[in-house]
Amino acid sequence: MQNLRAALIAFLGLTLSACATVDRAPEMSLAELERGLIATQDPRIAPGDEARLERIAEDFRRRLAGSDHRRSILALSGGGANGAYGAGLVVGWTQRGDRPEFDIVTGVSTGALAAPYAFLGPDWDDELAAAYSEGKTEGLLSWRSFAAFLSPGLFSPRTLEALVEEHVTPALLAEIARENREGRRLFVATTNLDSGETVIWDMGLMAEAGDENALRLFRQVLLASASIPGVFPPVLIAGVTEGGTVRQEMHVDGGVNTPFLGVPEGMILSAETLPGWRGSELFIIVNGKLAQESRETRGSLPAVLARSYNSMSRASLRTSLAAQGAFARRNGMRVSVAAIPPEVEASALDFDQNAMMTLFEEGRRRAASGAAWDPLDIELVEPPSPPDVARPAEPASEHQ
Repeated sequence: MQNLRAALIAFLGLTLSACATVDRAPEMSLAELERGLIATQDPRIAPGDEARLERIAEDFRRRLAGSDHRRSILALSGGGANGAYGAGLVVGWTQRGDRPEFDIVTGVSTGALAAPYAFLGPDWDDELAAAYSEGKTEGLLSWRSFAAFLSPGLFSPRTLEALVEEHVTPALLAEIARENREGRRLFVATTNLDSGETVIWDMGLMAEAGDENALRLFRQVLLASASIPGVFPPVLIAGVTEGGTVRQEMHVDGGVNTPFLGVPEGMILSAETLPGWRGSELFIIVNGKLAQESRETRGSLPAVLARSYNSMSRASLRTSLAAQGAFARRNGMRVSVAAIPPEVEASALDFDQNAMMTLFEEGRRRAASGAAWDPLDIELVEPPSPPDVARPAEPASEHQ
């Protein structure tokens, strides 16, 4: 029955969602804008924003340069429902007693939803646990939320919107703004479908605006970063063009372009060497598994699509880890990776309360016991060796 249901959902989504569109407002002037989500200072940074990208790079250089305190970055990856594992890991890390106060925290997709709590520290662990383990995500993918007729996504975003609205409060933004003024940084990634680029959002800068518009924009960015294309509809966010008019941009899951945000790509590509970074730390929480799993794929459309997406995602993840590892070795930086163990059952689209609570507890238990982290090494980032293939028997010699 479950396979039939999945096949039917996929079929309906592919055949019916073509009838649904997201209507954009026409371009307008700032004076005409009534309900736009534009901050006083635009907090988005795209690949073409050279000055802003350099500002982010400078934040990284300054925060990770040699000093007396423990210098660290935390990067939370995408992974849908598997984000419960990462949330549990952060809570268990607190219980173990050696969780750092991170200089920089970044989040992509489900990692974006957890990032504000991880950024604010142990005092917000209860809120983080509640977001992933109280069953409020259970209705995300259900027949009641099926919406392919109405929007370019299989499911309605209402449950996800309600979850974000409940947990992203003015008090949360006020605390993030305070930490941002202290020099700590919180970044979240979305994918701009119009430009095809990753957009990095400076969430601390956004929080410092402190008004209702900033609160709505903060929620919209988190919602966009967690909106898996085809599963949830994209999110339209207003931006100001070079000509001074307002245009809505279409944003979706940041994981479309990047599995996680570590050291900025520009710094890696420039082969930059930063002697002052020696001894700093990068912690990467992978809300999923690292190694490919060998198993027979069923010949159904949902199975082929799911298996292809899974394989593509893990290959991209290993590539990103390899790039971060090369930068770290060059600069004397320690990189630690935590991922869901191979033997643990996990699915990015299984929002069942019991499944998520089990994953949350697994992450909490492993972190509390000190078993969650592995150093980033070649075994983590290289794909497994292909299995031995028996050679065909050589033809018998004519002289035999």
